[in-house]
Amino acid sequence: MKRLSRRVNKWLTKGMEVPADVTMGVARVTMIGQLHVYIENHRGILSFSPQRVHLRLFEGELIVTGQDLIIKRILPEELILEGTIEQVTHTGKG
Repeated sequence: MKRLSRRVNKWLTKGMEVPADVTMGVARVTMIGQLHVYIENHRGILSFSPQRVHLRLFEGELIVTGQDLIIKRILPEELILEGTIEQVTHTGKG
């Protein structure tokens, strides 16, 4: 059943030109310079410090490193980080 669902989602994404973050639940990461990172479709915070934020994603994990990182806003599937962003890394599947 999961395979069929993924095939339908991929077809919608490619054939109908629907964004993948809408149909497949993949993360959308938007950076504004080195000052802000807006992350949609995260699945929770695994760890947080002023130098590193580690998030769970639908497929894999996201690690944001920098200086003076703060969580400006957090919602069930959205997160805004502020600080000096040095690196954003996606690990795992996907």
